[in-house]
Amino acid sequence: MAPVRAWRETAADRKPKSPTIKTLNRSDLFSVLSIFLLISLATSESHQIPEFCDAGYVDSSCLSSQQSNSKILIKGGTVVNAHSREVADVYIEDGIISSVRPNMVVGDDVTVLDATGKYVMPGGIDPHTHMEMEFMGTATIDDFFSGQAAALAGGTTMHIDFVIPVNGSLTMGLESYSHKAKKACMDYGFHMAITKWDEVVSREMELMVSEKGINSFKFFMAYKGALMISDELLLQGLDKCKSLGALAMVHAENGDAVAEGQTKMINLGITGPEGHALSRPPVLEAEATARAIHLAAFVNTPLYIVHVMSIDAMEEIAQARKRGQRVIGEPVVSGLVLDDSWLWHPDFTTAAKYVMSPPIRKSGHAEALQAALAGGILQLVGTDHCAFNSTQKALGIDDFRKIPNGVNGVEERMHLIWDSMVESGKISVNDYVRITSTECAQIFNIYPRKGAILEGSDADIIILNPNSSFEIAAHSHHSKSDTNVFEGRGGKGKVEVTISRGKVVWKDGELKVEPGYGRYINMPPFSYLFDGIDKVDAAYVTSLRAPVQRSVST
Repeated sequence: MAPVRAWRETAADRKPKSPTIKTLNRSDLFSVLSIFLLISLATSESHQIPEFCDAGYVDSSCLSSQQSNSKILIKGGTVVNAHSREVADVYIEDGIISSVRPNMVVGDDVTVLDATGKYVMPGGIDPHTHMEMEFMGTATIDDFFSGQAAALAGGTTMHIDFVIPVNGSLTMGLESYSHKAKKACMDYGFHMAITKWDEVVSREMELMVSEKGINSFKFFMAYKGALMISDELLLQGLDKCKSLGALAMVHAENGDAVAEGQTKMINLGITGPEGHALSRPPVLEAEATARAIHLAAFVNTPLYIVHVMSIDAMEEIAQARKRGQRVIGEPVVSGLVLDDSWLWHPDFTTAAKYVMSPPIRKSGHAEALQAALAGGILQLVGTDHCAFNSTQKALGIDDFRKIPNGVNGVEERMHLIWDSMVESGKISVNDYVRITSTECAQIFNIYPRKGAILEGSDADIIILNPNSSFEIAAHSHHSKSDTNVFEGRGGKGKVEVTISRGKVVWKDGELKVEPGYGRYINMPPFSYLFDGIDKVDAAYVTSLRAPVQRSVST
């Protein structure tokens, strides 16, 4: 059995050993040393200073020599999938899981990681992020490098980001986001937002699904005057999604009523962050959720509700699912563990960092959402990672309507869900894998390539120590934001190792990531949510007993 390799080993340590110095004469030794010196100088000239070295990143120019071996054995851990758990070894070769079974013996060229007493699980998949998104007069502070680096440090190995069209054009939007993602350091996919409707957009949706690997489209029912769409557009979009086998997603808030609520708060002299929550109460989230659900039922197509933040919206989803409708509810980690009391904090910077939409709700909503997640009413957990720093948030210091909406979460999600849901006994370890990884992979049709520890799956793996503790702070996180909405929170269950496509990128508190290593993941249409839709449509047509053949009375 090969010994565990030292994490800080150099490239030279992994190469075949050269003859010892004593076998060389002085002339040979001088030649060898000269060559090494020339190589060293040439390499140093090609090095570039990493953009985020002050945040604890390793210089990407030396990663190729310092990354872990392409052959890895994870030894003795409890391997957890959504529906199974066993003590076994996991053998990885060339970025793919090659074997999962107990007591494997490997050669000396394999890096061995001891996972005894720990859980070996699929890396997290975050279904909801916004990297480098232009919004409310600024852009989110994390790009596809810093945001993904933060994700990897927290045990998430893939995310799905939202492409915002450029002047309504899906093609231009995708080109823009594809350029932004060139610096990606982990695997990612794209959802596509729809902000207007015409025949060009309809044809572009077809192209996105058939050629660009996008199988989901988001419709904003909020942000009047910016991203908000009408019911007519939503109906057309739902119908188009159904024909393409693409999943329709909605941000469910009544945008017209929110605008009225904002004006009401301003007229009452409420201009601070608390006005944000007061202007868009849970009833407006519930109304839009119900409306979207009923329109999707009318079309008979699956529906995905993003960032479910309130009991009110959750209950609409529960009723729809009870009727047999295919509705997916996605809470986000901020809504599961925080309450809105921070929005009333006397310090503006502190209060403003909690502004997001829909808002974080009063105490009691988080507990109800956790129960719904544990009971299967809600299916998976995202983050809506949409981070802005304190300077950006200060754009709304005199008017809460100008505070950029969004909070962090991509680095914290896996830890907080473990502590709040598993450590508390609300869900099992298998359920944890399901809601943080497997369910997302299945919904977006990339399972079992992602979301599983099975032979042939991508080697996106975490090792979690249930007996180790974590603590969250802005000074130590990997996001570029200078604030953190989970500041000071701690708990049990820590991701000690993250493996991304067979490379150890997080270990011993050290992050080693490489811009450009990330890979775009195509997501095919017609996931399991569409199974049987055609049969329901056929039964509906049969049930109509129409058209009726009538005669004209004479």
